[in-house]
Amino acid sequence: MEEQQEMSFEEALGRLEQIVAMLEQGQLSLEESMARFEEGTRLGAICSKKLAEAQEKIEKLTRRQDGTMAWAEMTPPPEAYPQE
Repeated sequence: MEEQQEMSFEEALGRLEQIVAMLEQGQLSLEESMARFEEGTRLGAICSKKLAEAQEKIEKLTRRQDGTMAWAEMTPPPEAYPQE
């Protein structure tokens, strides 16, 4: 599982797509289907986490009042991170 934490977003998404294809084929045993579903759930969480991290780092170009352009940090609205 630690290997999955070190995966890039693209690697995790690619593996998740493979798992979805395997599950859609319907040729896995129940046990194998459950194992792949669990792996897919972990990979989905990794992808979500990496997307959230990327969103925090994204910069957007904004126009100042004087008409010039400036880079500003993108800050997600508070509701993007619900409190538990």
